[in-house]
Amino acid sequence: MLSEGNQSITHTFILLGFSEYPELQIPLFLVFLSVYIITAVGNLGMIIIIKINPKLHTIMYFFLSHLSFVDFCYATVVTPKLLENLIVEDRTISFSGCIMQFCFACIFGITETFMLAAMAYDRFVAVCNPLLYTTTISQKLCVLLVAGSYSWGIVCSLTLTYFLLGLSYGEPGIINNFICDHSVLVSISCSDPYISQLLCFIIAIFNEVSSLLIILTSYILIFITVMRMPSASGRWKTFSTCASHLSAVSIFHGTILFLYCTPNSETSWLIVKVACVFYTVVIPMLNPLIYSLRNKDVKDTFRKFVVIKFLCQSI
Repeated sequence: MLSEGNQSITHTFILLGFSEYPELQIPLFLVFLSVYIITAVGNLGMIIIIKINPKLHTIMYFFLSHLSFVDFCYATVVTPKLLENLIVEDRTISFSGCIMQFCFACIFGITETFMLAAMAYDRFVAVCNPLLYTTTISQKLCVLLVAGSYSWGIVCSLTLTYFLLGLSYGEPGIINNFICDHSVLVSISCSDPYISQLLCFIIAIFNEVSSLLIILTSYILIFITVMRMPSASGRWKTFSTCASHLSAVSIFHGTILFLYCTPNSETSWLIVKVACVFYTVVIPMLNPLIYSLRNKDVKDTFRKFVVIKFLCQSI
């Protein structure tokens, strides 16, 4: 066993992943590879579409471009190692590689949490105070909200990573998951993880409660404002502008709450793994689809700048 706080970079963990289902390894590889390709194309495509169309250079799309960037990075941190472990027998990951995966996944996960909260506040101002929108939601405020989301994600991640580095681990550590999550890392440590677990719990509760409080408050006020509108068509139009963001929030936070509420027992490990797949692999794919399929400006830009130009060049 390694001494506490003195892990060697040669120390390894074993990611069990879905190894208990050998007959599903190839089908799962093809499914996750397809999901990752859609994720990369969808999120990078969203960023490019927003950049090339001046009509989309607005506050809402500024947030959306950063959300797409975070989703792409989040999926890229997790999915390649998942794909590798599905087709090779050696499922080991180095100690440094595991810690780095956790660190970056934590950064992008927390950043997305507060990015969605910032987008909810943007929708609240747009619906409830439309005349003051341009003065309230300034470019400077947007930059501060986005920078704050990234900064807070980095602070939380580095803090949790620091305390994980202070634990000692046996050789090799068996991780019953496909990612280096905080809960599984502390569960295989050979030293007392109480401080690390307590800190993770406090950070997770603070992040979830504060972001959900912003989102729920924003949408309650939006709902009240919309219901006061005399026109049914006006109410429907306003609700439709918030539908994409509300869908993304529901899926994202619904999965997080499900993971927290799942009992940590041996019988629930498969459920936890499936929920982790949804949270780390599927959601980054869904966000660009949700926003692009429901957004006329994005679809028009795609047809104008991608499809038409491609066809013209082909001809």
